Order: sequence, then C-alpha cells, then structure tokens
Amino acid sequence: MPTAIKLRDDWKAPLLPVLQGQSMAKLRGFLQAELTAGKIIYPPMDQIFAAFDATALAQVKVVILGQDPYPGTGQAHGLSFSVPPGIAVPRSLKNIYQELKLDLGIAPSRSGNLMAWAKQGVLLLNAVLTVEANQINSHKGRGWEQFTDAVIDLINESIPHAVFMLWGKQAQEKGARVDSSRHLVLKAPHPSPMSAHQGFFGCGHFRRANDYLIEHQRGPINWQLPIEA
Repeated sequence: MPTAIKLRDDWKAPLLPVLQGQSMAKLRGFLQAELTAGKIIYPPMDQIFAAFDATALAQVKVVILGQDPYPGTGQAHGLSFSVPPGIAVPRSLKNIYQELKLDLGIAPSRSGNLMAWAKQGVLLLNAVLTVEANQINSHKGRGWEQFTDAVIDLINESIPHAVFMLWGKQAQEKGARVDSSRHLVLKAPHPSPMSAHQGFFGCGHFRRANDYLIEHQRGPINWQLPIEA
C-alpha cells in the first residue's frame, strides 16, 4: 500500500482521523509485508480506492455494500460486485442482473462493469478493500473494517436520504449503524448462488430505491447498463 493515501479530498478530509489512526497504520504494515513476501493482492494498489474516485461524497445516493474483492485474476477493480470490461460476469452479479430484470425489466448486460452506476452516485463499497489472490476473506480483521465503518458513519451523518442496500448477513451487521429514520435501509439475502433463491430474487430493491430517491427530490438512478461495455 502506498505510504501516501491516494484518496480524493472530499473523502479524505473528513476521514483523516481514521486514516491517521492505529488500525490503518497496522493495515499498511500488513499489506507491505504481504507484498514483500511475494503475495498477490487484489485489486491493484492504485485501484483500492476506485469506488471513492468514481463517486464523490456529496453525490452519494445509494450504497451497495459487498464483503471483499473478487479473488480471481483480473476481477477486482475497486468497486463491489463489479469487474473490468472483458472479464466474465461473476455468478453473484449475474443474479443481480436477474433481479434487475425481474424488478425493472432491464435486460442483463454482457459486461460486469458497474462504473455507470458509480458515476451516478452508487457507492460500490466493500467492507474489506483488499484480498489475497484466490483466498476469500483473507484480509478480514486487518483494519479495513474500521475505515469502512467510518465511511458508513460519514454518509449516515452528512448525506440526506441515502439508500443502503444490505445483501447478506455480513452487510446487514455492518449496516446496523445506519439511522433508518434518516435513510432507506433495504435488506435481502446475498445474491450468491447459494442464497439468492432465499429472498434476493423478488426483493425489488432497485425500484424501491428509485421511488425513495424521487420522493426525496434526489433523482433516480438509471440502472440500465450498456448491453456490452
């Protein structure tokens, strides 16, 4: 991890206390040691904060909270559930596309790149921002959680009428800190193939999010992605 935190200023300034805190210092040491030991870490170091680069703090309308980055080669690029152009659509994202079709009649994209959502104010945030190649949850408990808790707190306190989509137990536990009297908190099972049929399909979160954003004069998200990107 670079010594200098490359985070855009609108996020960096309010998050400075946690960025300069002990948990992040330990995290930097851990990541440096892993890289020195020859471990492969995803996403690439310059893409760790890509979600924040793509979505300005003041523009946040929706937060989609994931667990940790995809651990496969070339998959992770700093946005939860998203993959770069040219990478096969992961199974969880295929299920998200299926729910989009059920909910809004939107045909699934053949691309897994969700940057078009991020640019509209959808913060695609993972609870943990790095992972060792092919080792799911390998960087859990190393310090990212304190940082992403601070991100959630910042949005909770400073952004009016945001929508939090909490899919799965881990996201719901982390999202418990959100004030549901100020924001719309939507909960469903994770879109993973193991749990999508237990209530993710049919949850209607995309329509409900837009209804809420329109009601509060924040403008809806265009969930339609290019069929190919």
